[in-house]
Amino acid sequence: MMRVFITGSADGLGQMAARLLVADGHRVVLHGRSEARAAGALNSVPAAETAVFGDLSSIEATVRVAEQVNRLGRFDAVIHNAAVGYREPRRIDTVDGLPHVLAVNTLAPYVLTALIERPQRLVYLSSMLHQHGDASLADLEWKARAWAGTAAYSDSKLHDVLIAFAVARRWRDVRSNALEPGWVATKMGGPEAPDDLEAAPKTQVWLAASGEAEACVTGEYFYHMQKRTPKAETRDAAVQDRLVEECERLTGVRLPA
Repeated sequence: MMRVFITGSADGLGQMAARLLVADGHRVVLHGRSEARAAGALNSVPAAETAVFGDLSSIEATVRVAEQVNRLGRFDAVIHNAAVGYREPRRIDTVDGLPHVLAVNTLAPYVLTALIERPQRLVYLSSMLHQHGDASLADLEWKARAWAGTAAYSDSKLHDVLIAFAVARRWRDVRSNALEPGWVATKMGGPEAPDDLEAAPKTQVWLAASGEAEACVTGEYFYHMQKRTPKAETRDAAVQDRLVEECERLTGVRLPA
């Protein structure tokens, strides 16, 4: 039995993954961006252990989420599922003065990775759109570029793969992997999304809890429980390290050695 924490599990793929894990007998802790959302998550997955809350667009609130998780004791796996989508308008309205997409999709998983007691496994949800992300990492705060929601989302999903691979390289005792769940008909994906919704949460559950040899790896990228080749620059240690440095600069949180 594994103990798993899932961000953004009040609905969508996070909640679907929670249901699958609970059905398999695993212990699951949920997350919602507010106390009301966390309570709603527990109502939807009543067999879950508990739920924590915090708005991941705020660095301070994300730090408090990590503190809540650590008070619950050690976890075997963390699934970094929470995200905002490619339709996001230009929003520099976070309390930290950062773009909303960057704060939620990039900085929150970085902060939680750095501050939650190190689990055995880390799972980061990316997207096929990471292939179009800007690997130069220039202008992460979108101060010079004209805003484009799809580009900002693609950048952030590239960042998630870079964080996963940076952690895999630095923390040899942790299995750290990324995946794309497919373009599916969730609130984020929209009703016209063509991929298989039932299959979408299975890879993250498999990476978090399976004892199969194919799932017990690190520094890999998956789609539907099969390895897939990520954007070439994600394998560049210098690019990984630069993103880690930028995340530390923007958040004030250091990734432990």
